[in-house]
Amino acid sequence: MSSTQSLLIEGMTCSHCVNSVTTAVSAVPGVESVEIDLVPDGRSTLTVIGDDALSEETLANAVVGAGYTTVSG
Repeated sequence: MSSTQSLLIEGMTCSHCVNSVTTAVSAVPGVESVEIDLVPDGRSTLTVIGDDALSEETLANAVVGAGYTTVSG
């Protein structure tokens, strides 16, 4: 079964940032699709569809690994 999760990301400014995060998050086992609503120099929204077992922490670690910061609410 699939679920949808969203995270806010700070520090993204361009399509290269989007590509970096998309690549990192897509590599997480269980991720089916990744979409990012880019807000340059603001809080961009990452939406992930994937396995119910995916944790927010796992997704956040992938974002941090790509060089960006997740923020809550």
